[in-house]
This record gives sequence, C-alpha cells and structure tokens, in this order.
Amino acid sequence: MELSGKNVIVTGGANGIGRALCERFASEGAAHITVVDLDEVNASKVAARVGGAARRVDVSSRSEIEALVGDVEAEVGAIDLFVSNAGIAIEGGPEVGVDAWDQIWGINVMAHVHAAHAVLPSMLERGEGYLLNTCSAAGLLSQIGSAPYAVTKHAAVAFAEWVSITYGDRGIKISALCPQAVRTNMTAAMENGGVAGVDGMIEPEELAEVAIEGLREENFLILPHESVRTYYRRKGEDIDRWLKGMRRLQSQFGADALKVD
Repeated sequence: MELSGKNVIVTGGANGIGRALCERFASEGAAHITVVDLDEVNASKVAARVGGAARRVDVSSRSEIEALVGDVEAEVGAIDLFVSNAGIAIEGGPEVGVDAWDQIWGINVMAHVHAAHAVLPSMLERGEGYLLNTCSAAGLLSQIGSAPYAVTKHAAVAFAEWVSITYGDRGIKISALCPQAVRTNMTAAMENGGVAGVDGMIEPEELAEVAIEGLREENFLILPHESVRTYYRRKGEDIDRWLKGMRRLQSQFGADALKVD
C-alpha cells in the first residue's frame, strides 16, 4: 500500500506511536488524516501539523467508532486505512480487578473489533481497504509482569489473523504492528523500557519508518524489532524451552518487570 492520496484514521494519534505514524503518513502524501484520541489538546496539535482533523473518541465504544467512521466518510470520502493504535497497560495477574480487566479488554481488543465492524462494509463493497492494528510483541510472545497486557495483545493478534483469513481474498489487507519497547508515555515509567527493552528502546519515528515499509510490502507482521521474529520462531519450535527462558528473564527483572503509572 502506498499512502499517497489515501484517507487515514489513526486512533491514539495524539502522542507516541500514533503521533509519529500521523506525521509519517503526512510526509508520504496522505490526502487526509483524522487524529483520534481522548487527549484533545495534543490531538489537535498533531492534526494541525499534518493538515488533518482531530476527533475525541472513546475507542472502546462501538457507537462512538461507528459515528467516527460515518462522519469521516461523509466529510472526506472512503477510508483507505484505519490504524487501530490506542492501547493501555495494567500491571498484575489474576488479582487485577474485574473493572480493570474490562477496561483493558475494551481498549486493547474490542477497539480493533469495533474498527473492523465500522469500516469493513464499505471496504468490502469497494473490494479494497487496509487495517493496521498495533498489537505489540507481547501479542506474539508474552509480557512478564502483566497478564492483562499479554492476554489482550494475544487476542489482538488473533483477531487480526481472523480478519486476514476471512477477508483476505476479498481485497482486505491487515497488518499487526508488534514492537517491543518504544519511547512513549507508556514506557516512561519503566527504566530502559523494562523487560520489553532487552533489545533496546526505539523512537516512535523509527517505528513509523518500519511501519511504512511494512504497509508498502503488505506484510501481516510488522516487526520494528527484528529479534522478535527469532523469539517467535523459537517459541513455535520448542515452547517448553522458550517458557524456561522466559522464566529466567522474569527472574532477572523480578518485581520491576513492568511498572506503569
């Protein structure tokens, strides 16, 4: 996919990865970029820089996503690329409260479902369209210190796989963007990116460059940290060995595996 002349929606676009993607899409000549975020102030700043529009939307709400898509289609035409990027992290395991589990499930999983539900009808009618879902390397591997993050990101990858299988022969493209540590608000509280930073912390602009190439090649997996591909292969080849290695990694990081304010 080439971005020139395309209409794009980016959720979580006010900061970090989303902000960098918006700016990179603009440099590629995107026709219109809708910057979606609960952070209206920074979303408006990004929109002004890229010549787009800002919208305040709760991505966990199906009705708000449907309204967003309907309004954008009415204002600028068909949506060529929907980037479902918004996400949160919560520390802990089974002891995490039900409300917190529901919150992260709504943002890290159902937001992708709502986006697909909203854009697929018109995309299928046209016989073309692209979804880019930020899923994290945690969706392929795991997240030491956070069961909610690991579980929801696995589900996000699984949903992207399902979309590809179900609609890939009908003109729908989808990519799962799976980085390790990126210098964003989410990782600001973690020293050197925490356990996700074992292979180094990258800047959002570096990730955006890799994302552009992945979209151009229409790769299902877009991996800003190439080492993730090796780890993922090892996991598939011998999961018992891989689990032992993950337990060693957990011992190395201990209680500081993941800290999120």
